[in-house]
Amino acid sequence: MIKTQVVELRPNKIMQRELERLCNYRRYCWNLALATWQDMYEAWTLDKDNNPSPNEHRVWDELVNNKADWQFALSARCLQLAVKDLANAWKNFFDKTQPDWGKPHFKSKKAPRQGFKTDRAKIINGKLRLDKPRGIKSWFDIPAYEALKMEEVKIASIFRERGHYYAALSYEEEAGLKAKTGKKTAIDVNVGHFNYTEGKINVLPAKLQKLYKRIKHYQRVLSKKRRVNGKSASQSNNYLQVRTKLQRDYRKAANIQNDLLQKFTTEHVNNYDQIVIEDLNVKQMMMTHVASKGMQRSLFGKFRQVLTYKCEWYGKELILADKTYPSTQRCANCGYVKTGADKITLQGNRKHGTKHNEYICYECGYSNDRDDNAVLNLLALTK
Repeated sequence: MIKTQVVELRPNKIMQRELERLCNYRRYCWNLALATWQDMYEAWTLDKDNNPSPNEHRVWDELVNNKADWQFALSARCLQLAVKDLANAWKNFFDKTQPDWGKPHFKSKKAPRQGFKTDRAKIINGKLRLDKPRGIKSWFDIPAYEALKMEEVKIASIFRERGHYYAALSYEEEAGLKAKTGKKTAIDVNVGHFNYTEGKINVLPAKLQKLYKRIKHYQRVLSKKRRVNGKSASQSNNYLQVRTKLQRDYRKAANIQNDLLQKFTTEHVNNYDQIVIEDLNVKQMMMTHVASKGMQRSLFGKFRQVLTYKCEWYGKELILADKTYPSTQRCANCGYVKTGADKITLQGNRKHGTKHNEYICYECGYSNDRDDNAVLNLLALTK
């Protein structure tokens, strides 16, 4: 199986300068390849007999044949992998089921994250070795702030954020199946918390709420500066300092939630053999604009993604409840399903005067918390 480790690098000033050059070169290659692809596609639509349709090899040949002299001093793999990623992006564009579906767009040098890829990286004595650039004599292996888990690297993605350099290193590892426990559980995802058979976990803790308040403050400060000073606002040192603080807090929030989800999913694949979750259409739910910000911050999609690959790694069974399965409206005791005016909504039920977190069955009189009732309904789908 393929795993990825993300580590922060400790490059010296010479390495930082060369890594920045490679980040800029990757962006240049992507933008040039995208422009070439669009030109080829436009020519093909106008005259299909004399112009072939664009693909990865035709675009790559066009870029290689028209290389400038300065490009030969930089890694050729940076160009080839940029064209390969662009081809995958166009392929995903025609598949709307992809989580990051969308038309490929040009990369901006103002984007907070800049990076490049290489498939020629090596791990030597616990350090990352990249291709030596031409004309650089003092070039060393790059150390990291934590130990590297792999001996061989398949793809190394180097990126820069807030002046720091990181490496996402993918490597191959033999699958290690977890011991069978004979237990089963179900997880009902909600805005701010996930309910399961043993209780619930808060995915938006107090320290995260504090971070989001600070993020909101910095966003307002930047918006005010742009409104007053226009495009020239981004040229001031004060603006750059506030933007750096905003990026720092975004990174902190992402790290907190990633750590929480990783520990929660690992605990479940260790303790249970069967796990049931709902097959939610998160994009459609967020387009309704009802608690869309809370859904985005609760990371429904990422939770499912992490749990899916961990179940595959460790030989556990993940059961997806159908999108139409009425886990919230169904009675876990007698099976009665509420319909029409009897349904529970985010505002509760006006007809019967119940709250949004209450479930009262109108057939058998069963009463329970709405989320706990949904967990029991999901658990009924296990074998």
